[in-house]
Amino acid sequence: MFEEKRKYPRFSLCLPIKISNQSLNIVTETKNISGNGAYCTINENIELMTKLKIILLVPVIKKDKKILKRINCKGVVVRKEYTKENGKRLYNIGIFFSEIKEKDRRLLISYLKSLYPS
Repeated sequence: MFEEKRKYPRFSLCLPIKISNQSLNIVTETKNISGNGAYCTINENIELMTKLKIILLVPVIKKDKKILKRINCKGVVVRKEYTKENGKRLYNIGIFFSEIKEKDRRLLISYLKSLYPS
């Protein structure tokens, strides 16, 4: 029997995400996300173990207003799969959050849990 080894549950959710380093700057959205990482589709081939700067936009309610909270963190590409969509070459990548402030991780997890109460 397969046992889930993830520390944080994964949620299927589209959140805006920007990934960048010295040679690339990509804005896309997550396909799924957890407190430890994200999975998304991009149109550039990135090597495994590439280090990235990440910006996530997470909706939060503050004083009865919905605002987008910007989470800045760092990540590493830990998985990559080639895919084709509408004749275009695309890549599904898994990113592990290698550096994320604990308060940002808690904010992200609390948002995810608010959408998917157990």
